[in-house]
Amino acid sequence: MPIYKVANVTKNTTLGGAIALADSSEGRRKGLLKQDGLADGEGLWIYPCEAVHTLFMRFEIDVIYLDGEKRVRKIAANLRPWRMSGCLTAKSVLELPAGMAKRTQTAVGDQLVFEKLEA
Repeated sequence: MPIYKVANVTKNTTLGGAIALADSSEGRRKGLLKQDGLADGEGLWIYPCEAVHTLFMRFEIDVIYLDGEKRVRKIAANLRPWRMSGCLTAKSVLELPAGMAKRTQTAVGDQLVFEKLEA
């Protein structure tokens, strides 16, 4: 699975340095369901995606919805288990540890950049 570093160039902050890409049907279905949590710097970029659920998850996450240019369209902060969230204008979703959007001051309209790291 490819790994990315994700930066918010609008705020000059880093959202994560170990962001996995889920771009297959199986990867999108599995998501973070079998994990017990995310460490700072970890996350999951789901493409394509416009909605997520946290059914059967064991921890809260921040969900950042991105358009085709990787601009932030919506943020669902501290999304708890057993919830659903969506954004019809999103092309992909970035799932991060709860509180990461606030800590990095990420907001709607910010531009994110994804840098693929060598495996």
